[in-house]
Amino acid sequence: MLLKPRKPSISIAQLAQIHAQLVTNPNPLNFNPFLGAFVASIAPENGLFLYNQMLRHPSSSSHNHYTFTYALKACSSLHQTHKGLEIHGHLVKSGHLSDIFIQNSLLHFYIVDGDVPSASRIFASMPDPDVVSWTSIISGLSKLGFEEEALVKFLSMNVRPNSATLVTALSACSSLGYLKLGKAIHGLRLRSVDEESVSLDNALLDFYVKCGSLRSAENLFVKMPNRDVVSWTTIIGGYAQSGLCEEAVRIFQNMVQEGEAEPNEATLINVLSACSSMSALNLGQWIHSYIISRPDVILNGNIGNALINMYVKCGSMEMAVRIFKTVEHRDIISCSTVITGLAMNGLGKQAFVLFSLMLVHGVSPDDITFLGLLSGCSHGGLINQGLMVFKAMKDVYNVAPQMRHYGCMVDMYGRAGLLDEAEAFMKEMPVEAEGPVWGALLNACQIHGNEKKYEKVREWLVRTRSKGVTVGTLALLSNTYASCDRWKDANEVRDTMRSRGLKKMAGCSWIELVDH
Repeated sequence: MLLKPRKPSISIAQLAQIHAQLVTNPNPLNFNPFLGAFVASIAPENGLFLYNQMLRHPSSSSHNHYTFTYALKACSSLHQTHKGLEIHGHLVKSGHLSDIFIQNSLLHFYIVDGDVPSASRIFASMPDPDVVSWTSIISGLSKLGFEEEALVKFLSMNVRPNSATLVTALSACSSLGYLKLGKAIHGLRLRSVDEESVSLDNALLDFYVKCGSLRSAENLFVKMPNRDVVSWTTIIGGYAQSGLCEEAVRIFQNMVQEGEAEPNEATLINVLSACSSMSALNLGQWIHSYIISRPDVILNGNIGNALINMYVKCGSMEMAVRIFKTVEHRDIISCSTVITGLAMNGLGKQAFVLFSLMLVHGVSPDDITFLGLLSGCSHGGLINQGLMVFKAMKDVYNVAPQMRHYGCMVDMYGRAGLLDEAEAFMKEMPVEAEGPVWGALLNACQIHGNEKKYEKVREWLVRTRSKGVTVGTLALLSNTYASCDRWKDANEVRDTMRSRGLKKMAGCSWIELVDH
């Protein structure tokens, strides 16, 4: 990546001092500490400026291999590719390239620059790469999307890996879902790495979570000698994302009670997501009160959006709107969440009011916003408004309709009893109707008892295998036939479901018990 070099911010007095010292005593032992400090500062371009001054001195004793490692680090920080290539060329001419520190610095520079071929050539040219070299190439390949190649390098290591090496290898295993290899790395960690490393344990925890092995993750979590906020957040997020929301909330409660680590933004978002999935309003309110008790947590951005979403999913629109009004910086996520919530609760007109305010404040709508508006039109019987929204979405805001938007339009016509219009709309669609659209038409047929259109839906759903057909849609068709005492037709649909390996999951409900 080529960036325009930043100008150094060294003052005239500092520049004069550098020149004076270079003339009187051009010893790198005097200048390298300053060079390192500049590179590690918020202005690493000053380090490159000092490096240039040191190399311009006629004496070769004004710099050594540490000078080049600092300069390459500055190039990595500033993404100065041309300067890094220049330094590489100088190293080849000066004979410094055989130094292992310089080789590792060059390797790191090319990896940061995203230049995998050059990084691979540097690594291949190293006669005796050390653990830093191996860790750099494995980490670089993994981060740049070459996870398979990273693991091949890891398995060919001829030096003992350290905790950083294992962290990078586990990251590649997580991305590829290589549970068996990751478990082998876990065993290697137990046998070979004596040091206690929270970062390595967290990498193992993240690996088990991403591979869906939550039992192994919790076993590891319980046995960890030291746990930080990342450890707690990883296990909570793992349970929440796997649908085990009760476990996620339970672990969060333990986290707060034990006080081992203080929840951060990611922790709170994960546990609020779990409450949303369960529609657990009382638990969500308890987490809300905890957030209020934390003066360092601000109800803005991601946390504010997570709270709004939780109240919407729990059906408490009054609180969702109240939180929305207190959020200082309302973005597309917060606006779309409330619009969708209002639509879900039959408050379509209020959703349009909020949509207007959103436009006034310069927030551009996206596909989720329009999905909420169309849903509100469907539930509220607002046919004309729905048609205008659908047209504006395409023609004014250049948002391409997706299958869910088409489904909302068919549902809107269907709920109003306009089944012919719904079928005509489907025929005019630029793409072939999929499961959500046919499911909306089927639901309308059931509401209005239109058996003639049942047969059209059945013909498509049963005799074709188009994508997007959910088990719920087929089950609805079967139940509709059964309610009309058409048992033969109902059984035929069920036979089709069985032949496709589809099975309707049993329903469940969440009940919150509150102690008073």
